[in-house]
Amino acid sequence: MNEAETRAELIDPALKATGWGVVLESRIGREVIAPGRLLGGGKRAKPEYADYVLVYRNQKLAVIEAKKRDLRDTEGVGQAKKYAEKLQIRFAYSTNSLGIYQIDMLTGAERHISEYPTPDELWDATFSEANEWRNRFAVIPFEDKS
Repeated sequence: MNEAETRAELIDPALKATGWGVVLESRIGREVIAPGRLLGGGKRAKPEYADYVLVYRNQKLAVIEAKKRDLRDTEGVGQAKKYAEKLQIRFAYSTNSLGIYQIDMLTGAERHISEYPTPDELWDATFSEANEWRNRFAVIPFEDKS
């Protein structure tokens, strides 16, 4: 099973089962990390994309790097950390759909988890301290049409 099949058949349903893209104000996105370095002659190298960016209440909360099922679940840890750092996101995940490896970029804690956190669980973990202004901005709907 290649990476695209692993994502479509296993990872997407697992994210949906925990509420991502289902719960109001939650979205699963794909983010351009870097457009690709300039090669010259008006050409660029291949761009870098994060496989999944989990967004809730207009805040990017986590990045997920997916690998094909035949590889280890920790194979994408380096990429996930790099993408989380560039996007300034606290949580990064690496998965092959059989296992999920979580990295907390703030504390440095790394561990295997059995399922993806729900949007509310990830929100509470990311923003454990109350902040009235953040909560007020979070209720403003995301405009996805120009």
